[in-house]
Amino acid sequence: MNLSHSLATVARHVPNQRAITSDDGVLTYAQFELQVAHIAGALRTRHGLAPGARVAIVMDNCGAFLPALFGIWRAGLTAVPVNSKLHAKEVAWIIGNADARLVLASKAHADALTALRVALPEIVATGTANWLSLLAAEPITTIPTDPDAEAWLFYTSGTTGRPKGAVLTHRNLLFACHAYYADVDFVDERDCYVSAAPLSHGAGLYALPHILRGSHQIVLPGFDTGEVLDIFARYRRVSMFAAPTMVTRLVNDGRAADMDTSGLKTMIYGGAPMYVADLKKAIGVFGPKFFQLYGQGEAPMTISGLTKRMHADVDHASYEERLGSAGIARTGCAMRVVDGDGRDVGVGAIGEIITKSCCVMRGYWNNDEANANALRDGWLWTGDLGRVDACGFMTLKDRSKDMIISGGSNIYPREIEEVLLTHPGVLECAVVSRPHADWGEEVIAFVVARADAGGVDGVSLDRLCLENIARFKRPKGYRVVANLPKSNYGKILKTELRQILMREKPEQTED
Repeated sequence: MNLSHSLATVARHVPNQRAITSDDGVLTYAQFELQVAHIAGALRTRHGLAPGARVAIVMDNCGAFLPALFGIWRAGLTAVPVNSKLHAKEVAWIIGNADARLVLASKAHADALTALRVALPEIVATGTANWLSLLAAEPITTIPTDPDAEAWLFYTSGTTGRPKGAVLTHRNLLFACHAYYADVDFVDERDCYVSAAPLSHGAGLYALPHILRGSHQIVLPGFDTGEVLDIFARYRRVSMFAAPTMVTRLVNDGRAADMDTSGLKTMIYGGAPMYVADLKKAIGVFGPKFFQLYGQGEAPMTISGLTKRMHADVDHASYEERLGSAGIARTGCAMRVVDGDGRDVGVGAIGEIITKSCCVMRGYWNNDEANANALRDGWLWTGDLGRVDACGFMTLKDRSKDMIISGGSNIYPREIEEVLLTHPGVLECAVVSRPHADWGEEVIAFVVARADAGGVDGVSLDRLCLENIARFKRPKGYRVVANLPKSNYGKILKTELRQILMREKPEQTED
């Protein structure tokens, strides 16, 4: 079933319910549905797009994003949401790779793309006469019904090369919504969802289960801790998707501990490691209102999860260990840990995480080689390393490419990072490897100090590591830096840190 069918149902049920609040104003569900119908009509008639054609969305978070997305679906087309924080050249590459036939863009991004002077499809910019013509076209109310039609071409962040487009169908996205209701929250028109992260990524994917149940979408142009905290105080039953770095920034906002944040219902976090020390601080400030998701664009936000109840179960003997895990397999999802030949490695052993469900992508767009590596016998090979305990809780170790092999021993950076973050002076950290003539690789830690902590030094950090982990795992060097390089989605770019080390003169280190 096409996702826009549920929007039409909601609009009939609660036409006057607030659907979208943004800097552009407020839309009710009746107005939201009407805009979708008009946009769909324009895409099919004025722009002559045939079913299945790709339409790129290059917009900052704004009130036009969601009507554009659902309008594309109503017309039977495929949406290609592009991270608006990318450089115009990167955006143009994605548009070309997807063979998009039209681009719907914020005015500034339309101008930046036009300035490239490269071959691009027609661009329709928000706020222009061409955009207004979309909203004046003959509406389409007949809704396509093929659940296996392409819905969202999800381009990965591309931290290790060119991004790949994961083909997500309406069935994939509906399954993700149903799993949300089963595992995270069952929502309705009384709920409110805040999009402060890019709608082209996780925030947009988790807006879908809320729209399909008629909740109020508050679309913020960016992430501002004060603005988000104000929303927690002003509204009730508020849910929000946040990268771990966003959660940490909220916790570290001096107003958080004293403000009324009772309106927060659920904080969904994922997309990067959330360290136990940071998570315990967040629970202390906001309460056990957290749901951790583990997923990928290839299985959108839906592989495993650590529920709010698990976050609150402080009396459980394995509470802290479970806080450091990514939870159990989501409803309807199979999850295994295997060796390179696809054999289960057994309870507690480390291997690659693979998953199978109706959420797994159809495949990568025009990339047979990547499909052969990622999709095998119906299973998605995630590239992530982890282990599963006897109760089914999966603990992520690292991406397979981030594992360090030193002197023949496997070292998992996250284990070291968890220890470093218990230092009162450490705000953020990242552990990577550097080539070593004798040991193959050696461990180096990059550390960001807290502004109010009076600094950190390698001696105290080394002592902390030696008190908590095996000697061979401890970093052989520490770099205190002002900040860590991150992707537009808040993920630490360890590739850039390795490049920094490669440019340095090798140091003599001891065991």
